[in-house]
Amino acid sequence: MNDPVVAIRVSDVSKRFVIRKEKSLKERLVNFGRSNLHKEDFFALSNVTVDIEAGTTVGLIGPNGSGKSTLLKTIGGIIQPTTGFVQHRGRVAALLELGAGFHPDLTGRENVFLNAAILGISTSETEQNFAEILEFSGIGQFIDTQVKFYSSGMYVRLAFAVAVHVDPDILIVDEVLAVGDEPFQRKCMDRIRDLQRQGKTIVLVTHSLDQVAEFCDRAIVLEGGRMVFDGAPGRAIQTLRKDFETIRMKDAAANAPQEEKVGPQITGVALKTIDGTSAVDVIQSGDGLTVEICLALAAPVDNWIVGMGIETSVGQVVFGTNSERLDVVTEQIDGEAVFHFTFDSLPLGEGQYFVHASYGTLSDGELFRIPQAAAFSVSEDSENVGVVSSRVSGRVLTGV
Repeated sequence: MNDPVVAIRVSDVSKRFVIRKEKSLKERLVNFGRSNLHKEDFFALSNVTVDIEAGTTVGLIGPNGSGKSTLLKTIGGIIQPTTGFVQHRGRVAALLELGAGFHPDLTGRENVFLNAAILGISTSETEQNFAEILEFSGIGQFIDTQVKFYSSGMYVRLAFAVAVHVDPDILIVDEVLAVGDEPFQRKCMDRIRDLQRQGKTIVLVTHSLDQVAEFCDRAIVLEGGRMVFDGAPGRAIQTLRKDFETIRMKDAAANAPQEEKVGPQITGVALKTIDGTSAVDVIQSGDGLTVEICLALAAPVDNWIVGMGIETSVGQVVFGTNSERLDVVTEQIDGEAVFHFTFDSLPLGEGQYFVHASYGTLSDGELFRIPQAAAFSVSEDSENVGVVSSRVSGRVLTGV
């Protein structure tokens, strides 16, 4: 590689798999000589090109089956691309699958040395790091037990401990951080931060978009084996969320009953200025906002409840309320009704947010909900990060 700052170079990589339609040996024998008629090509990756700079953390995100794990395995050298090539600079540690590289009949201790040897670490180096690996994994007395008796959490804890203690230049991780209890996950995140401070290159595949937003300098969105976005994590998450919403709307339309609905319905959700006169989809942090929810009721209903909430682009609920909590008396209505939730000020941080809407009654509780009924973005000029935006001042106290 001519560019010294590039740690990983993926150049026009495609990966083709052959899907055979024969389900048995008998079918293969019967169709022998005509096998091309009973198989099809599937491209898990199509012409992917990307350079990853040394010292950066990059997230690979996308729907299931989009090619994330295939790309990660190609980067790690686990599988070879059909076309194109991959280059990387430095020692690579890969944590791709639960228990990958572990032999079930060997003990945890033996697998530590085996795994380290696969990663190119000498026995003496492994012996020097063994105590730290054992302490990090939390395996304790089970280190000399065959790993086939380990739980899934014990597997991944030991595998992760080895991967991050062999001093890798490049660490590639595929979704395994979702395994393990909360204290271990925090320990993993702290270790990743430590590797970032050391200037290591990290490529992370995860469905936890909040991890991407928190840890990654950059995110790549894959869809159908193709790269559809490469850039800032926030915008990558927005791109993926829009794809998810498109899929959800298609599924909802396909699964909707054909007969006319006669029960209560939420017929529309609109976001408007604080005075309720104009539609809005972008606000400044601290601006007011009106959420307008339209209802259609086929029969007289009293004691009804309408609710709403605001969520971040990664699904974190930041606010929720309903008419009952606001002590709004809902009289009996028959036909159509409009309810306004008016915010005097929304001190939210920069990003995209979704609004959900719900309907119910005092006697039956919540009857139905529209998860992402509307969306809006918050724009601000601030050095703050996070969901909440606030003016903060700082000062140094001396002589304390």
